[in-house]
Amino acid sequence: MERLINVHIEKLPEGFYLATSDALPGLIAQAPSLTETLEIAQDVAKQLLAAMSERNQFVDSFPTIADEFDCPLVLTR
Repeated sequence: MERLINVHIEKLPEGFYLATSDALPGLIAQAPSLTETLEIAQDVAKQLLAAMSERNQFVDSFPTIADEFDCPLVLTR
């Protein structure tokens, strides 16, 4: 089942991107490109959700993906 978790992306002065999430404490990812940062964030989120599930915490509180939704598309030159 796919879940939707909002992440906050910030470009750091050093040129790296940082991803965090208020919805999923502990989710922190950093990489030199936005794509890599999001890939790492997705892996970290999966691990955090698996750990929450093992402890019977509220994994179901994250919404499933609707049949339609808007999502930004990042393009590089």
